Amino acid sequence: MKNEKLYTDIKWLIAQAKSFVVQNINTTLVFTNYHIGRIIVKNEQKGKKRAAYADKTLKNLSKKLTKDFVKGYSERNLRAFRQFYLLYENRNIWQSLVAKSEKTKSLISKSKFSRSLIWQSEVAKSEQMTSAQPMITQFSKLFKLSWTHYMFLMRIETEEERNFYEIETANNNWSVRELQRQYNSSLYERLALSKDKKKVKELSRKGQIIAQPLDMLKEPYVLEFLELKEESVYTETELETALINKLEHFLLELGKGFLFQSRQQRITFNGDNFYIDLVFYNRILKCFVLIDLKIGKLRHQDLGQMQMYVNFYDREIKTKEENKTVGIVLCKQTNKAVVEYTLPEKNDRIFAREYRLYLPSKKQLQDLLLQKV
Repeated sequence: MKNEKLYTDIKWLIAQAKSFVVQNINTTLVFTNYHIGRIIVKNEQKGKKRAAYADKTLKNLSKKLTKDFVKGYSERNLRAFRQFYLLYENRNIWQSLVAKSEKTKSLISKSKFSRSLIWQSEVAKSEQMTSAQPMITQFSKLFKLSWTHYMFLMRIETEEERNFYEIETANNNWSVRELQRQYNSSLYERLALSKDKKKVKELSRKGQIIAQPLDMLKEPYVLEFLELKEESVYTETELETALINKLEHFLLELGKGFLFQSRQQRITFNGDNFYIDLVFYNRILKCFVLIDLKIGKLRHQDLGQMQMYVNFYDREIKTKEENKTVGIVLCKQTNKAVVEYTLPEKNDRIFAREYRLYLPSKKQLQDLLLQKV
């Protein structure tokens, strides 16, 4: 019977996969779930009444697998495996393996599924999949996260945004909790709003690449981890203290490559003292990053003061090997006209950015992004 064969194939796959769990539990789990999804999809494509057929098939399959393996194969999970495969089926996992085998090349050229993993089932049948380890190793090069990560990523509707978070999670070794926080704070949209159209498209293909100061900026910065109320009264000193107390969180919000150096850094001109709120160093851009905090609306004096700080660091602090200093005025409300007419036309080192004490509306940011793109 067709359904009996479906059950037998998946049961055999699960049994084979379990032998590799000790070596690489996360990769093996993702590998197994992906292929279960592939087998289910192939089986469903033969069904005449697809919806009803699928519901009945998954229900029966779940009962049999649960009887054999106790847990992990509920009907809900089987649907997740199927969705996982459908979302990632075009990812060409076996390209390097293909190049090593003329026999495999022949199979690919004849198969209409040569750019996906479906054709691999034919290879598996001919070789009886005597060794799955090379396949799992190759699989791990393109699927670098845990199954729990992918369960979260599958909730993201657009492929571009989903790809971005997958790349950033792998590059930054984010836990699932940190991935959720970055997504809920609309990191993708906030980075995209600070970039031109070309750079926005690159986010989904390469993740966040920092090649110039503008690449590291977000719009706005989200400081919800401070747990300060938006309507409460607080001073700039209190805001600064709260950021220092939550420095680890603030560094994550600032992004890649930031190292903390000092707070209230004093500089003196002819007996007059000035204090830079926060001084960081970005090891990717190889430059100092100065941050001044303003709890109100941006004024031209704020930008002028930051220009003075940046000039001082460039002339007195940075070495010849380091790049020019970057200044960021982090304020409650920016004023584009003030920025435009206070700073030089080709300014690429002084920036004004807003901060929020609450998670922004994702829909609102998405709407702004759609208008831009």
